[in-house]
Amino acid sequence: MKWITRANVKVDRVACPWLILRFIDAQAEFLFVPEEELLETARREGAIPFDATRFPEVKLNHRGERCTFEALLEDYSLSDPALQRLALIVRGADVQGQEHVCCECLGLRAIAQGFAFSGISDEERLAKEFPLYDALYESHASFDPKRSSCFIRESLCAVLRRERVRPGSAKRLSGGSKISRPEG
Repeated sequence: MKWITRANVKVDRVACPWLILRFIDAQAEFLFVPEEELLETARREGAIPFDATRFPEVKLNHRGERCTFEALLEDYSLSDPALQRLALIVRGADVQGQEHVCCECLGLRAIAQGFAFSGISDEERLAKEFPLYDALYESHASFDPKRSSCFIRESLCAVLRRERVRPGSAKRLSGGSKISRPEG
């Protein structure tokens, strides 16, 4: 199947092809076109358009505060908890004002912007960024609360939120993990 989106891919338009190839359509072919050519090219090529927010007739699109990655999860009934967590990371990195949903968002946004500034083609961006999404997925698919680094993750989140974590304020959670609560 052919899929089509706007050229100059960044977060959601990299994450969606990753999701499509890994979980929806292993034979997917992607087309990247200028926005003004998207609908006509989609009709001509018989391609499924996605992440084209200017066009309300495109079904696979942002929905309210949610990103296109989340629309794909919903429409294709993908309920894997690791994909759901990855969806929050993608939303926070892609949608202005949603940065608060998790601490990985700003890092993913910075990486996507770096690839955009590099001047490489959309196809090269997918090839170079897919391993990042594979790693993010695996980090959440392999999550084991007994071996987690919740303290480190929550400390990083606190720093990103410009909050201070008090030394020795960690509380024990079920499974033996520790998490520190921000001062406040």
